[in-house]
Amino acid sequence: MTVTALVSGGKDSVYAASLADAQGRTVDELVTLRPADPESMLFHTPNLDLVALQAAAWGKSHRSVPIEGTGERAELAALTSALSGSRGWVVAGAIQSSYQWSRLLEVAARVGRPVYTPLWRKDPGRVVREEILAGLDIRLVQLAAEPLGPELLGARLDLDRLVELERRSAAVRTTNVAGEGGEFETAVVDAPFFRSRIEWDEVVRSVEPSSSRLDVRSAHLVEKPSPGGRASS
Repeated sequence: MTVTALVSGGKDSVYAASLADAQGRTVDELVTLRPADPESMLFHTPNLDLVALQAAAWGKSHRSVPIEGTGERAELAALTSALSGSRGWVVAGAIQSSYQWSRLLEVAARVGRPVYTPLWRKDPGRVVREEILAGLDIRLVQLAAEPLGPELLGARLDLDRLVELERRSAAVRTTNVAGEGGEFETAVVDAPFFRSRIEWDEVVRSVEPSSSRLDVRSAHLVEKPSPGGRASS
């Protein structure tokens, strides 16, 4: 049976897949759904090409599944097709989005696969702290909430920045500190379980009145030193 992790390249899906590995549901493949609609409510859209590099760095196989057409029906049809053909676990990084959760459960039930969502219903601030303390190098790649300015594009989401985000969020009362409402999107460029780190070669910043975005046009893997100080083989 194949254990499939739905991974967008962002912090929550990568962290959830790592927890599945640590807890005995070893992930065999990372699957990325590629929406035609950049405003998809069901799937993350920024920098999906980075997932192939994450998979290579992690030693996992990867499947990229394009979604033909737009709208919920097309997206659910693509998800159903992507998850068909196995009976293993489906791992996802949902935290509080009932919209995503309910539709994933519906599709998984249809194809006869159990779902594992280790972050579900946890406090968002606690989840982000866990991700940072677990050693994920998380970068901000899309910002669409009032307290988040374009100067943060590409910045690392560390504990200090999280505290500031929580402070700003409390002041405006509109920002989910995990970004699950679309307030911000992230990309993971390194983690303790990656054999290599991801280095960006070319990025393009786009700034609009209501949002800002960093598109990674090209990137490559850099081998990490082994504990003895030499690059791992």
